[in-house]
Amino acid sequence: MDTLHDGGNDDRIAAVRRFNRFYTRKIGVLEQHLLESPFTLTEARVLFELAHRGGALAKEIGAELGLDAGYLSRIVQAFTEQGLITRKPVPADRRQFELALTAKGKQAFSRLERASHDEVSKMIAALPAGGGQRLVAAMTTIERLLDNTATRPEVTLRTHRPGDMGWVVQQHGALYAREYNWDISFEGLCAEIAAQFLKNFDPVRERCWIAEIDGQRVGSVFLVKHTDGVAKIRLLLIDPAGRGFGIGKRLVDECIAFARSCGYRKITLWTQSMLLAARGIYQKAGFVHVATEPHHSFGHDLIGETWELDL
Repeated sequence: MDTLHDGGNDDRIAAVRRFNRFYTRKIGVLEQHLLESPFTLTEARVLFELAHRGGALAKEIGAELGLDAGYLSRIVQAFTEQGLITRKPVPADRRQFELALTAKGKQAFSRLERASHDEVSKMIAALPAGGGQRLVAAMTTIERLLDNTATRPEVTLRTHRPGDMGWVVQQHGALYAREYNWDISFEGLCAEIAAQFLKNFDPVRERCWIAEIDGQRVGSVFLVKHTDGVAKIRLLLIDPAGRGFGIGKRLVDECIAFARSCGYRKITLWTQSMLLAARGIYQKAGFVHVATEPHHSFGHDLIGETWELDL
């Protein structure tokens, strides 16, 4: 659970409002008409709904777009007078009207759709290399966080490939600095672990798994040989974009299943007492806390913990 104090919450509110202002300016929502068309944003949304539904009741359009009945009625009247839509009473309820685009309405929507496509295409083309992919990933994250009805994303796990070690090290360093204020020595430790993994990698008895959502890396874990009979979990990480989807559990379950298939008799790991989410994952997987050791590392006084699981 992310607990926010008042100041931190105010900062986040200000950041969200700032982004809203920026994005509405960027896509021209504050202009009187959208994409140099004769339509306002709301009118364009009504056209969009009718084009993709093939026709709908006026009340359905109003409910979908959250429009006041009077406001929608004025838009429908204007569209009818312009010959963009047909408006027919529903036989079962003469108070309700079924709306559909005319040929002229479909042409108007097609022009608007093309203008929107071209505008976004120009915006993406102006981004630096890789910027388009990053932009879409960020937008997808925003959509999923704000839409409670959004479907759960498909999470895939794969083994490591070139470029992954740099990502693992960078993400650990940045995330722990941001969330726990750990200094750069932690990133150095992660770099050492990743380098040793590549140098001594035994594909028969060791693995690195990378978790992805929509092709974007959001998690990692390593299972390495500690002794002939004992494996060790290292560098478990869930990026904020991947939290809430059970990725940590899946990564740890993969470690356990692989360790059993290799004939290890035990898995061990080292974590910190304040890393509550990770400790919860280990505990639910059956790991037992067997040792505690206070230490000063990464710029802080910490309490290291050793956990073990008998296989």
